[in-house]
Amino acid sequence: MRVLVVGSGAREHAIAATLVRSHATIVAAGPRANLGIDPIAEATLRAEPTATAPIVAFAKAQRVDYAVIGPEAPLAAGLGDALRAADVPVVGPSRAGAQIETSKQFCRELLAKYKIEASPRFLALRSVDEVDVRVAEIRAPFVVKPVGLTSGKGVWVQGVDFQQPSEGAAYAKTLLASGGDGVLLEEKVEGEEFSLMAFVTDSGVYPMPLVHDYKRVLEGDAGGNTGGMGSFSQRDHLLPFVSASMRDRALDIVRKCVEALRQEGIPYRGVLYGGFMLTAHGPVLMEFNARFGDPEGVNVLALYEEGDFDRLMYGVATGRVDPNLMSFRLRATVAKYVVAPGYPAAPKAGAEVRMDLPSVETDGVRVFFADVTSPQPGKFVLGASRAFALLGEASAIHEASTRVEASLQFVTGDCYVRHDIAMKPDLTARLERMRGLIVPGAKPSPLPLSVAAADAPPSSAATADQVLST
Repeated sequence: MRVLVVGSGAREHAIAATLVRSHATIVAAGPRANLGIDPIAEATLRAEPTATAPIVAFAKAQRVDYAVIGPEAPLAAGLGDALRAADVPVVGPSRAGAQIETSKQFCRELLAKYKIEASPRFLALRSVDEVDVRVAEIRAPFVVKPVGLTSGKGVWVQGVDFQQPSEGAAYAKTLLASGGDGVLLEEKVEGEEFSLMAFVTDSGVYPMPLVHDYKRVLEGDAGGNTGGMGSFSQRDHLLPFVSASMRDRALDIVRKCVEALRQEGIPYRGVLYGGFMLTAHGPVLMEFNARFGDPEGVNVLALYEEGDFDRLMYGVATGRVDPNLMSFRLRATVAKYVVAPGYPAAPKAGAEVRMDLPSVETDGVRVFFADVTSPQPGKFVLGASRAFALLGEASAIHEASTRVEASLQFVTGDCYVRHDIAMKPDLTARLERMRGLIVPGAKPSPLPLSVAAADAPPSSAATADQVLST
């Protein structure tokens, strides 16, 4: 089949490469050239992904069978609606469906309306005048979230991004004064985050392997939020700190939300990505995204079996998926992004690195390109966004991470990488943190949140060494 891929990041490179592996022909539309997409695309359109009319015209001229929309901005702009109106099936929700990501308030209120107990206590703010009263009302440590899109960089957490409630209040006032869509104050919850992405269409919800993402820019989870510095997946498609029962509870939340959207008259065809926090009381939904994560999508797409991804995506776009096409290999993956120094606050766009690509792409490691150009062989110029991701694959998480580290020896110059991602000390620390939240044999205490206090994660979890060897 002939497929339009919209976007020009590493996520879209992974989508395009997986489609080509299953013998699809791709054409691409994005704001800049992509060193991985352009060589395998039969035709390209240089356009912002929100440029609806040119992209629809390009899709029609190229006679594509369906389209895959990578980033969130074109979904918010209604590109999916415009393509469907032009009789092009789409992997990606309508503008109404994308509200699950584009409006955090819509998401929280949807869960509340349908009594889906997966949210922390939250308060919606619309004016600067109510901030101080609401901050006093929430009392416990809290999180400040802009209601609209922030590319993963707008959330402030007490104890990390600010210390005193007055500082959080000042940030909320700044956001409201800037004329955004409003602000949410959410009670802070403790645990470990995990990402559950699923294909959603008329015939059901089809989950992918779990992934853990690293949002903070500095090692040890310090520094500001980013679009994601890296991520890992585990061989059995769970995570070291997420059991099958906890995964299933999170999946049940996703299914209930899809049904709630349908009850609202909003059918959903695309990828739905639940960002969860696993707490002592079970999974709590932190946010939904209406597309593949980046870099999480790189992890799962690298595991997709050869041959059928084109048919799977066409099924999502047209409404019916054959469950037999949900086939992911049993391997661990680790992705680490290379970025310009100063990213994300003050990135040094134009920074240069040398990369010996043949030496990098050995021993189970692949490169997925994003905001980077190559003026001559071996020389790469980094943009202001994340430049490229190295994805390692192995039988165990820390082994995949070690393979990425070995390949990074062949990337030299003015750049930054979070080297601690998915290394043994990091994985052990996360396991111990999660274990510290759970009192063995104790029942979950009543929650001051709108979350079901059902069975806690098992207290008889494997030791760190046992988990890290899988």
